[in-house]
Amino acid sequence: MAEAPLPQLVDHLFRHRYGEMVAGLCRVLGPARLDLVEDVVQEALLRALRVWPLEGVPERPEAWVFRVARNLALDALRHSRIADRVGQELQRWAEQEQPQADEVPGEGVTDDTLRLMFTCCHPAVPAEARVPLVLKTVAGFGVPEIAAALLQKDGTIAQRLTRAKARLQREQVDFQVPPPRQLPARLHDVLEVLYLMFNEGYRSHRGLDLVRQDLVEEAVRLCALLLQQPACARPEVHALLALMLLLGARLPARIDAAGLLLTLAEQDRSRWDPAWLQCGFLHFRRSLGGEQLTAYHCEAAIASIHAAAADYAATDWPAILGEYDRLLQLADTPVVRLNRTVAVAKVHGPKAGLDALLQVPGDGVLADYFLLPATAAQLHWQLGEFAMAARLLEQALALPSSEPEQRLLQRRLAACRRGEPAPSW
Repeated sequence: MAEAPLPQLVDHLFRHRYGEMVAGLCRVLGPARLDLVEDVVQEALLRALRVWPLEGVPERPEAWVFRVARNLALDALRHSRIADRVGQELQRWAEQEQPQADEVPGEGVTDDTLRLMFTCCHPAVPAEARVPLVLKTVAGFGVPEIAAALLQKDGTIAQRLTRAKARLQREQVDFQVPPPRQLPARLHDVLEVLYLMFNEGYRSHRGLDLVRQDLVEEAVRLCALLLQQPACARPEVHALLALMLLLGARLPARIDAAGLLLTLAEQDRSRWDPAWLQCGFLHFRRSLGGEQLTAYHCEAAIASIHAAAADYAATDWPAILGEYDRLLQLADTPVVRLNRTVAVAKVHGPKAGLDALLQVPGDGVLADYFLLPATAAQLHWQLGEFAMAARLLEQALALPSSEPEQRLLQRRLAACRRGEPAPSW
């Protein structure tokens, strides 16, 4: 890793180790000092960008960043009694020695990142702030990324984060996982975070890259760790892990050699990861043992139907539409309604899809969601209404999306203007 170009090396450390460093420092210093923890981790990475070009990249870059973060934390605490108390533990953390299970407070969960997630979902934290707080501290999301993932305004997310951190400090919340009997009460928020973390990795809302493999793998890792906790080994956790694995299996086929985004219809399914598919189907079967149906079950079922099809033409769209109908009963959200219109159009035709699209609110959370006009454009294009389709594709291009998605929309717009037939989705 030390031979990688410097900006990429620091970016790698941020993507892969930021959450781990924040979680480890929080275990030592406590959630009440979350602002300090985030500051020292970010400053350590910035110092790497400033110092390494002059002094060279150290033999162990990660250890260097950990030590700088430790020293910055100690400097900030030097005038308080806590500096002496935590100094030795910070030293051990900076040297990346893993604490023994019996040295970690709490019961069952010993992974620092999972522990931080449950801590951020403490009842003292306002409900609407729990998910943004975990995305900020564990995944290293910025406010714009969180806002895009949650379809909220930047200012709203910033206010929620400020209130959440103030509450953690005021309530002096400990860095502890609740006892097993209380874990399920916080599990809902933790699963939502993992779902959003995976989604951002699978389809980044902004930036140069469509896929953030680090987020996909971390979400899968943490979800698998949850299943090792008896109190968390529930059907909905199996369902979420199944969804992640069945979708994640497609990643090798989502981008072609030129870096262009390939739709599901264009993907070479022989490139889908067979190990992820096999494991995904295994967890999907295990998710069917419970009495409660969740949105994760329905989404995993949809992913399993796609994965079971030999090719795109063999997709069982009526079965997918049935799952979307069940999903709509559990989670009647604008995004679910939008996604359902695709299945409606596949089963009943583009005119029926447009009728279904009328039930999707175009304001509120979807006001800046490029897939809303892009979906409408596809349906009009299939009906031969090229001018309307082109106008809608232009609207989609004006809204935030990743660079690969922008290039896909540009290709579609050019084809539409040439009067070519609408491609498959």
